[in-house]
Amino acid sequence: MPNSSQLPSHLLHPRYWPSWWAVGGLSLFALLPWQARRWLAKRIGSVIYKYNTKRRQIILINLEFAFPKLSVAEREQFTQQHLQEYAAALLDYSLLFFRSRTWLYQRIQLFGAEHLEQAIAQQQNIILLLGHSVWLEFAPVAIGEQFKAYGSYKPFKNPVFNWLIMRSRLRDVQFVVSREEGMIKLVRSLEPGKLLFFLPDQDHGEKNSVFVPFFGTEKSTLTTPARIAKLGRACAFPIMAFFDEQTGQYQIKIEPALDDFGALDPQEDAANMNARFEALVRQHPIQYMWLLKLFRTRPIKGQNPYLKLARHP
Repeated sequence: MPNSSQLPSHLLHPRYWPSWWAVGGLSLFALLPWQARRWLAKRIGSVIYKYNTKRRQIILINLEFAFPKLSVAEREQFTQQHLQEYAAALLDYSLLFFRSRTWLYQRIQLFGAEHLEQAIAQQQNIILLLGHSVWLEFAPVAIGEQFKAYGSYKPFKNPVFNWLIMRSRLRDVQFVVSREEGMIKLVRSLEPGKLLFFLPDQDHGEKNSVFVPFFGTEKSTLTTPARIAKLGRACAFPIMAFFDEQTGQYQIKIEPALDDFGALDPQEDAANMNARFEALVRQHPIQYMWLLKLFRTRPIKGQNPYLKLARHP
C-alpha cells in the first residue's frame, strides 16, 4: 500500500458514489457529543441484534465456548450489549476520519507507556500485540502521539472505506505492510524506537498455528508473533483499547512484556500470549470482538461450529 494520502482518481467513479454518500453521513456523527452517539448506537445495536441473525449467532457460539456457565438469557443479553458496543465503535470511526488528532489526544488515555519507554531506553526492538477489541483503531492514535510505529494490515473489501481507513492510519504510523507481503519485511523494519503493531488473536487456520487455551477452549493461535520476536530480537507487549462510558475517554492499556517471548516452545509462547489477552478481555468483556469466528479451526477436523451459518444465513 502506498503511503500517499492522495485520493485515487478511480474512486470518483459513479459506482462509488453510494459509498461517498455514506462517508458524508458518517461525518455528521463526528459533530455529536459522545453521549448522543452512544444513545444512538444502542438503538442501532439492538436493531442489528434483532435482524442480523448470522452475526448474532456467531457471537452466541463464541460465548458458548468462552463463557459456558452463562445461562441462555445471559448470553443473549451479552450479545445485544456487544452489538451495541460494536455500533458505538463504528459511529466513533467518524472521529478518526473527521476530527483533528489534537482533539482526539485530549480524549485518549494511554496506560503502561512506561513499559515501552524503558524498553526503548534499553535499545530493545518492540512488538505491540494488539488485541481485537471493537475500539482497536484508537490504539495507533494513542501510540502515534508519543512513539514511532508501523504495522501490517488486511485490505477492506470496499475500496472507498479501505482508502479512508488507511489514510487515517497513516496519520499515526509511518507505514503499513500488506499481509501478502509476508513477515520478512516486518522483521527487517524492526529497530529500537520504532514499534511494530501486530494483530495476533484471529483464527487463521492451522498453518503457522498451534492449539492452546483461550477462555478454557483450545483455540488455533498464531506462532508468527513469537517467530518475529525471535528473528527480530524483540520484546512483545500485549495491548488493547477500551472505552470508558463513565468519562467518555478511550483507554489504551499496555501490559508488561511477555517473558522470554520467542525463546520458548511455540505452544508455551502461544499459551502465554492468550493468557495475557484473556486477562485484558476480562476487564471489559463486551468490548472484545466476539463477532470474529474465533473458534473456527478445531483440533478435530470437520467440527467448525460456524458451518451451519453458511447454510442458514
